[in-house]
Amino acid sequence: MVTLLIEYVFAVSFISLFAAGLLVSWILRQDQGTKAMQDIASAIKVGAETYLARQYKTISVIAIVFTVLLAIAIRSPTNPWLGVDTAAGFLLGALCSNLAGYIAMYISVRSNIRAARGAMTSLDRALKIAFRGGVVFGLGVVSLSLLGISTLFLIFGGDPLLIVGFGFGASFAALFAQLGGGIFTKAADMSADLVGKVEAGIPEDDPRNPAVIADLVGDNVGDIAGRGADLFESITAENIGAMILGVAPAVYSMFGTNGLLFPLLARGFGLIGTMVGMFFVYSRKKEDPFTSLTRGLVVTGVICAIGFYVLTSVLLNGQMNYFYAALTGIVAAIIVAWITDYYTSYRRRPTLEIANASESGAAPSLATGLAVGMESSGLFIIVIGVAILLAFGLGNGFQSLGSSLNISNPAFQRGIYGTAIATMGMLSVTPMILAMDGFGPITDNAGGILEMSGAAAKAREVSDKLDSVGNTTKALTKGYGVASAALSAFLLFSAFLEVAGLNGVDLARPEVFIGAMIGAMLIFLFSSLAIRAVGRTAAVMIIEIRRQFKAIPGIMKGNALPDYSRCIDISTRAALKNMVWPSLLIVIGPIAVGLVLGSEAVGGLLMIGTIVGVLMALFMNNVGAALDNAKKYIETGSLGGKGSAAHAATVIGDTLGDPLKDTAGPSLHVVVKLLNTITLALAPLFVLALLH
Repeated sequence: MVTLLIEYVFAVSFISLFAAGLLVSWILRQDQGTKAMQDIASAIKVGAETYLARQYKTISVIAIVFTVLLAIAIRSPTNPWLGVDTAAGFLLGALCSNLAGYIAMYISVRSNIRAARGAMTSLDRALKIAFRGGVVFGLGVVSLSLLGISTLFLIFGGDPLLIVGFGFGASFAALFAQLGGGIFTKAADMSADLVGKVEAGIPEDDPRNPAVIADLVGDNVGDIAGRGADLFESITAENIGAMILGVAPAVYSMFGTNGLLFPLLARGFGLIGTMVGMFFVYSRKKEDPFTSLTRGLVVTGVICAIGFYVLTSVLLNGQMNYFYAALTGIVAAIIVAWITDYYTSYRRRPTLEIANASESGAAPSLATGLAVGMESSGLFIIVIGVAILLAFGLGNGFQSLGSSLNISNPAFQRGIYGTAIATMGMLSVTPMILAMDGFGPITDNAGGILEMSGAAAKAREVSDKLDSVGNTTKALTKGYGVASAALSAFLLFSAFLEVAGLNGVDLARPEVFIGAMIGAMLIFLFSSLAIRAVGRTAAVMIIEIRRQFKAIPGIMKGNALPDYSRCIDISTRAALKNMVWPSLLIVIGPIAVGLVLGSEAVGGLLMIGTIVGVLMALFMNNVGAALDNAKKYIETGSLGGKGSAAHAATVIGDTLGDPLKDTAGPSLHVVVKLLNTITLALAPLFVLALLH
């Protein structure tokens, strides 16, 4: 039976990769437009590939060092090969994470020009090309995660504890990729906006702006490659955590290996749902493109729900309470998307308040934006809290509420498994969410290519419409990312208690309280380093853009080209330099706490670090998106339109929001899960703590 189930997982993964290959072939056959368009797209592709090659070289060197350290440091009296096994899984996880990011970038830099050419033909053509480029992204990322976990499952004889290294490696590489890409893209974006829009008074993607190519390159290395690595590690960590909870005595006695393999099989239905759902994404006459994307997501969600029903009936002995737990996760994802849309869309009250405040200047606009970001945490936390409690209760956990925590309590173990299945439900539509997320940067690039090549206004109108939808999907994906981080971290924390043999975390103990404070401090310190890196890089690039405007007078007249490569190089060097120390801080911090203060102190670090990290990421994502969309609202012609004082105020607000929503915020999604996977992988080390 186990062999048959694993064969199903391999089959679905390979079919998905084959489908992705067919989509790549279809995209590459599309027209690439004029020579001018091809030259611009080529510059973007070369810049993205060059940066990614240098980034992956840096990540690989650091990952190899950690692989050796893991092999030496992790010891177990019952398994002398534990360190080597964990190290091998770690290296494979890091490699697969990098590969996921590369696949995403490969298709995005080839879809952008074809989507731009499609916009010159019809909205439907451009929509399909951009979206199917995103589908390649989604199918590739999820399939790689399933293949990596399933392969190690077979190699290690079905012990999920030995696969933890794979999740650690995935999180480790993803943090570098997300942070580095975020620094690159937002430094270029801020510089291009401040000097180009505000000082020079030229459009966003004007070819006279020296930072415009760097900005378009950044969309691919940050929003595409970085996000691919981010959600690769999300689903990987969730799968491994759920599998560990599946071998808890109370769960294993009920379902055997079926409960252990349930997460992998459920993820397979997400791939099937996405392959079916993509055919429902097309443009009807006068239909909003967002409606088309939503239709594909709904179809995918329905297929995933059917899959959960079938799997619960077959593998979980027909205990429908677990099916309802999965539905809880799916519904929570939908509600979180609605909340994110409410707080970030310029059709809604919060963002309109920011735009209206901008008529009085940048300061009132910024103050309103910060308030909106803080307010957005309320409904979000209520939804996540209710989802966790419902899923826990549906797993029979209500019986353990109100009593002292005992992880060996059968009711508690079954309740935690219910929350794991809710997380599976939320993450079941990940391939489609990734497709919608990839759609945004591809359409953004397409618009830039059209404007820089001097395409007709009608084509630009089509690309602007798709780009507006893409901004919405990117904001929704960030909300989804935070929600999945919160639920994944909860089940990973439960898995850590199981592995570390802890019955709970007592904050009244000094060493545990200290560990908890360090967990909160790591979130703030990491965020500071990430935002400061963007600010420093942008300052250097702004000086360079101003220098070029003065040194090459022909730029503004349109008879001389800027030195685009100089700005790309500034962003590249700064991103690679500044991504290392913040990332190492998150890796070294929990290890130091565990070795000095012990495993329970690490539990305090995880508990408080997770809570603060989720709230901080949520705040940053939403305030950044709201400030961005307040600017876009004014650019539609409202409140004076482009060139007005209100527009200048919102451009300043957008530049503040950029490093929050696209650098520090998304990186915190990874930080929250990395804190959990690293401590889960290194739990055997913490028994050697100095205070033990």
